[in-house]
Amino acid sequence: MLDIDVFIKKIRKKSRLIGIDPGGKRIGIAISDENKVVATAYTTIIKENYSELVSQIKKIIKEYEIDGIVIGNPINMDGSEGPSAQSARDLAKNLTKDITENITLWDERLSSQGAFNLSSELAINTSKKVKKLDENSAQFILQGVLDYYHKNNT
Repeated sequence: MLDIDVFIKKIRKKSRLIGIDPGGKRIGIAISDENKVVATAYTTIIKENYSELVSQIKKIIKEYEIDGIVIGNPINMDGSEGPSAQSARDLAKNLTKDITENITLWDERLSSQGAFNLSSELAINTSKKVKKLDENSAQFILQGVLDYYHKNNT
């Protein structure tokens, strides 16, 4: 698992990134364009077990030629880490062994709220908002990294 600045230096200039909003059962996935400008909500994976999750992520990585993974780190509002943050850290550590070393954690405070609010502004009904919340949260997380990337890499 890499510090964000090391992560940015290691990824190829023309390559896509995947954003992951980790949850106990529902894993939101977003993908960037190859210029790392726009994050797009992609899908929500219903996690049956870890090996199935890895298999699905590997499939997406191969199909879209992903060069790095950004995992949302649900730090508490006071900056402390709870069980969800430890779970995100464990996921990052395991994916580092099973998929790639180009993995970083990104502070995802307010990502679910931001994604929900954004879909409210787009006048999307509540049942659709909830259904797409995980992948929209992943998009919100990944977009934060893309914005940071361009701010610090131009």
